[in-house]
Amino acid sequence: MLKDEGLDLFDIRRLALLVGVVEQGSITAAADLMMYTPSAVSQQLRKLEQEVGQPLLNRRSRGVAPTEAGQVLAGHARKIIRQMQAAQSDLDQIAGLKRGSLTIGTFPTLAGSFLPIVIRVFKKRYPAVNLAVRSARFDELVADLESGVTGLCLLWDYPWNPFHDEAVRVTEVFRESTVILVARGHPLAGREQVSMEELRDESWIVRAEAHPVVEVLQRSAHDAGFEPTIAFLANDYQEAQAMVSVGMGIAMVPKTAVALQHPDVTVLHLGPQAPMRRVLLAQRQDKIYAPAEVAFHSTLLEIARERASEYL
Repeated sequence: MLKDEGLDLFDIRRLALLVGVVEQGSITAAADLMMYTPSAVSQQLRKLEQEVGQPLLNRRSRGVAPTEAGQVLAGHARKIIRQMQAAQSDLDQIAGLKRGSLTIGTFPTLAGSFLPIVIRVFKKRYPAVNLAVRSARFDELVADLESGVTGLCLLWDYPWNPFHDEAVRVTEVFRESTVILVARGHPLAGREQVSMEELRDESWIVRAEAHPVVEVLQRSAHDAGFEPTIAFLANDYQEAQAMVSVGMGIAMVPKTAVALQHPDVTVLHLGPQAPMRRVLLAQRQDKIYAPAEVAFHSTLLEIARERASEYL
């Protein structure tokens, strides 16, 4: 709201006093509520009337009533005050002046590698935000996001099955390569890179319960012309590494799964053949993002830009 001749903004404090007087119906009652003296309120409202150029209040024997101009301006002022309060709340949360909260959804390989790096930086920058993390399977992560249990979550996809949900907005965080794990005493352990064709006679250690990495292995093996022989079903990647280390077989895993590498395991690259997965940050499309979510989003992408090459 601007004055045409001078383009001067109305004083937000005077607008708040006007709303208080209109709602209370009395200068004295509004002054008591807002901890001013009645004379100070009257003085500020006279200045506001001078700025507006017309009366805003009709003084009566018992209290006051807004003029048509006063009613109109009070209506606009309520909206302005709400917006200013929202802006202050958002800034306070970002500045750490109030305790906010944020729940992040993630999956195990990222929870054990990249995400702790992000959390360390985020908590240092925003110590007053109460941050919680939920690690789950893919379908549970999406359900938690859509139901509002989490504010945002980390997902993944592969080129043959790209993630798409009209209710969810995704941002690519980084791309991650798939690698091969062999025991240090394995004949291929001295190599940096192998091809899938060279691995046709190997026994494989895979994740149990139809884990997504099983499909990645099967697709890669089929493209190389063989059916993989499964020797062991592991419950997690640490168990898979342990079985690899003692020669029970070799394994195909995403690069983040070896953030904590077993000392008796060697990592081999597949070169251009390596299946790549996208790591995604997901948020609901219809949601107004809270300041803590915006801050976490920004921090996560910043760290990803710095470290993305580690996962290729």
